[in-house]
Amino acid sequence: MTNQNGHARPSSSPGANGKTPALRVIPLGGLHEIGKNTCVFEYGDDIMLVDAGLAFPSDGMHGVNVVLPDTSYLRENQKRIRGMIVTHGHEDHIGGIPHHLKNFTIPVIYGPRLAMSLLQGKMEEAGVTDRTVIQTVGPRDVVQVGKHFKVEFIRNTHSMADSFTLAVTTPVGVVVFTGDFKFDHTPVDGEHFDMARLAHYGEQGVLCLFSDSTNAEVPGFTPSERAVFPKLDQHIAQAEGRVIITTFASSIHRVAMILELALKNGRKVGLLGRSMLNVIAKARELGYMRAPDELFVPIKQIRDLPDRETLLLMTGSQGEPLAALSRISRGEHPQVQVKSSDTIIFSASPIPGNTISVVNTIDRLMMLGAKVVYGKGEGIHVSGHGCQEDQKLMLALTRPKYFVPVHGEHRMLVCHSKTAQSMGVPADNMLLIDNGDVVELTPDSIRKGEAVKAGIELLDASRNGIVDARVLKERQQLAEDGVINLLTVISTDGVMAAPPRVNLRGVVTTADARKLSVWTEREINWVLENRWSQLARNSGGNAPDVDWVGVQREIELGLQRRLRRELQVEPLIICLVQPAPAGTPAYKGRADAEPDTRPAPRGRRDGGREIIRNGNGAPQRQPVAAAAAVASAPASAAAVAVAPPVAAPAAAVRQVSVKEEEPVGRTRRRRSAAVAG
Repeated sequence: MTNQNGHARPSSSPGANGKTPALRVIPLGGLHEIGKNTCVFEYGDDIMLVDAGLAFPSDGMHGVNVVLPDTSYLRENQKRIRGMIVTHGHEDHIGGIPHHLKNFTIPVIYGPRLAMSLLQGKMEEAGVTDRTVIQTVGPRDVVQVGKHFKVEFIRNTHSMADSFTLAVTTPVGVVVFTGDFKFDHTPVDGEHFDMARLAHYGEQGVLCLFSDSTNAEVPGFTPSERAVFPKLDQHIAQAEGRVIITTFASSIHRVAMILELALKNGRKVGLLGRSMLNVIAKARELGYMRAPDELFVPIKQIRDLPDRETLLLMTGSQGEPLAALSRISRGEHPQVQVKSSDTIIFSASPIPGNTISVVNTIDRLMMLGAKVVYGKGEGIHVSGHGCQEDQKLMLALTRPKYFVPVHGEHRMLVCHSKTAQSMGVPADNMLLIDNGDVVELTPDSIRKGEAVKAGIELLDASRNGIVDARVLKERQQLAEDGVINLLTVISTDGVMAAPPRVNLRGVVTTADARKLSVWTEREINWVLENRWSQLARNSGGNAPDVDWVGVQREIELGLQRRLRRELQVEPLIICLVQPAPAGTPAYKGRADAEPDTRPAPRGRRDGGREIIRNGNGAPQRQPVAAAAAVASAPASAAAVAVAPPVAAPAAAVRQVSVKEEEPVGRTRRRRSAAVAG
């Protein structure tokens, strides 16, 4: 059996190779990281997806808005996809679904009511509602996906309402997939963790447990969500002016408590942030949040109320540049400005990678005079993920034969595996895996199979345009070393017809403009002397067929190497070539510049011109009779970046002393991703 790339795919069809068929579980995201949780269950010709989330970009991902897993494997095998299971409605579990639906069809998606309501809105916005069918489920509902997967939804407790753990019955045994969870014995909505159902499966026998590892380093139990109520109440009651609270919009229980406290303390609520408005509207519509309509006041009107009667609830707890609180901290919000009497509460903890953005936002708010309440010691935030004792309880209830820690960074997976060993799971019965690794399960074994392609896809702010590795590298170069724009005129018979123009933006260098111009001339001449025969070929017509894009790349690469060697900088170099007709007089270059001593092979014909040596040993090109027969014709517009008209060649200039050493026999190397087309 092969995939669409022609590579062999390990078979899990019944009776393959005469051995017990294996269940394959393949995480495409969520391992060695926080976010973009995406997992594939595969048996025979059936593929079932579990969640499809997104992650936030790191500081070096300039212009990137969303990070998604690479779904090449799913696109190659989309005909085998039977459906998707959603555990809950957090963005790191459902945020990628609308984008994936643009690339492949998912026949049906099963999930809880709140998550499916949020997903429906995302799909309508993306225009992909016709690519799947949404089915809502409740506690202990069982759905059949394909021929080989039967999934029961087991109520759990998390920071998001309507969250589930999955019991997946397969031909090789029962697999429990926890999703995000903690054991909250006093849940805000009264929906308790269905531990009895977990224990039932533990009694029947669980083949393998895939368990959330986010808080595996933290001892003890995770406190109940209700634990933040007293501290939030205290800060709101004691505030003399406005109260501004930021939290995750999807933390329905936290938001519900804040609305309850606003009502209790006689404060009207103004909402800021698109996601906050959308989530609260969906949660109220479905009955997950109860608050009277008169509690809410439009943000334009709430400014007319006394500060003592105002509470603003908004996004921005992660320091996102465009979120409401971040804009307020920079003084850029059109309707809200910070006052010295404000109390600003961060009821969230930074996601790994967002810490710097969060503390910078806090600093700006403090400099504006506000009182800012943040940090673990304030008791205003608790995690939605179980700590070590929660994880032990999960292991005790399910009593799995095999164990795989998921959803966490590497150190978290290691800690979770040690916890599992302390609960009696042998080290040989567990695997530490990464995105793309394949877990193969049979009734009597667990092993790693041949990995599939995994990685990331980067989306810009539109969530439509893919930022590939080349674009990202160029953006990083622009941010770190700036850009050099280079314009040169080259005739179709391989002659530099005018001095190059060099323009620097954001480049810090000790070299003056004349030296850079000399270096640029050297690189252009070297390419024309040594690469022209490969880039320009006579096709029997009046003009040679010139690979102008190749000429540009060769010049860019050569100048990039020189700048890296001479100045230890690596700016982005953009070369524009203006083609000139054959027979255009050659620009003789800077007569006083030190000659380029890099050798070229003797007697080699290069693009219809023979290379000989002058008295100094430097290459000197002489036209041969064949060159005169080349007619004048413009180059193909599709092969060249056309620049504006250029002034006539300049005369010789005053002396410039440039001393440099070049490696002998410059060789052509494969271009890096930064400059590849």
